[in-house]
Amino acid sequence: MHERMSYTGIRTKEFEGPRMARAFSLYFPSSIYWDIIDLLTGLRRRGRDSFIKKILRKTTTMKDTEVQKIISSETARQKKVINLIPSENYVSDDVRKAVGSVFDNKYAEGYPFARYYGGNQQTDIIESLCQKRALKLFGLKDSEWHVNCQAHSGSPANLSVYLALVPHAKSEANLDHFSSPGKLMGMLLSAGGHLTHGQKVSATGKFWQPVNFGVDVNTEVIDYIALRKQAMKEKPDLIIAGFTAYPRIVDWAEFRKIADACGALLMVDMSHIAGLVAGRAYPSPFPYADVVTTTTHKTLRGPRGALIFAKKNFLDKKGRFGEKNAVVDLGKKIDKAVFPGLQGGPHMSHIAGIAVTLGEAARPEFKTYAKQVIRNAQAFGKEFQKLGWRVISGGTDSHLLLIDTWMNGQVTPKGTGAVPGKVAEAALEAAGIICNKNTIPGEGRSPFDPSGIRVGSPAETTRGKKEEDFRKIARKIDEILRKARQAGLGK
Repeated sequence: MHERMSYTGIRTKEFEGPRMARAFSLYFPSSIYWDIIDLLTGLRRRGRDSFIKKILRKTTTMKDTEVQKIISSETARQKKVINLIPSENYVSDDVRKAVGSVFDNKYAEGYPFARYYGGNQQTDIIESLCQKRALKLFGLKDSEWHVNCQAHSGSPANLSVYLALVPHAKSEANLDHFSSPGKLMGMLLSAGGHLTHGQKVSATGKFWQPVNFGVDVNTEVIDYIALRKQAMKEKPDLIIAGFTAYPRIVDWAEFRKIADACGALLMVDMSHIAGLVAGRAYPSPFPYADVVTTTTHKTLRGPRGALIFAKKNFLDKKGRFGEKNAVVDLGKKIDKAVFPGLQGGPHMSHIAGIAVTLGEAARPEFKTYAKQVIRNAQAFGKEFQKLGWRVISGGTDSHLLLIDTWMNGQVTPKGTGAVPGKVAEAALEAAGIICNKNTIPGEGRSPFDPSGIRVGSPAETTRGKKEEDFRKIARKIDEILRKARQAGLGK
């Protein structure tokens, strides 16, 4: 053997032995390099278990012990709880490795092959791969759709679409007033909508005129006839079909018809259901939408981030972007809104993680996962109903459920009800079951202490749970909520 300096500047050794071992100098810290070489070449003999413990200790221990302690505590918390928050999931080791990779060291303002910094050969490749995988996963043609993968999360992704495509309040030259902003039409927050869909407390409800629609008071599902009438009256510039707490299948085709009738663009925010769409377990919105946005960290089971899909050949009948009947590339407009309009450099390590996620979602086993997510949620809902709790809209077609735990403050003959959402969330967390308090359609209580809870199946399905497991969880939740009410915690 003889020593040499590697291109990284780390002292390594050439040796006669398995070729594989030589590559470890590129992937492991020099402090444990020799331990791996010893294992492969048999130069030292030691117990397998003690060796593995040493490797794990050296690769997971941080010099910042204060932060390490917090991370260790969070790891322990996640392992011991039952996670029912429908917008959370567990990423693979490969995704975590990509997110924690050397791409976090790189500035990459701009887009692939058009950067404002040098040294971006690999960032161009990884971002292009991410785009290619995104289009392929959802069955889209590069000639028809563009995808932006730089938005840091769902909210800036949605904001970028509005900035690009909807007139917004802006100061006119030499004038001291503002021009009239365009209209965004999205679902009410209490009915299952999202803050970024034109809610008054959000910037999207301040820079644009918000028009909100709800659900039918009896069925608690979207009334498309009422929605059409409202759209024809309000004439929104953009209709948003997408939700954060709506459990039923959405009729994308009907949304398309309504948008065409009132002259609006149609955007679908599929953040919650992207994994179900990718797994062919939920209808795809792409045949009907002009723009589709999604986060990557919910049912898609990836890192924090977002994707924006936009039509390249949009026929602008109204001339909203210039001449009437001109063909417009919406993707180019959205790209400019993301950068330089809203963000600076992209988080390349997260884009690498998203690329891994999209590759994983293209595998056959992911389709099995997506279908199991829905089966679990449906079994979950039926068990709650059997126990006497009111499930909003009578069930679910997706990954989430809304449970009315308050039930107008009345105790039913089965002994359910009269538990506020805030109390339910706290009581369940004390027992190791994590969910979130949530408003329900026709909410009569405060958003800080609403009438229900929102639960979902994605995270625990990732952990391998099936229908019977969720029935058992429902029975445990029933037991906890009854005890909470009996203890006088509800108001």
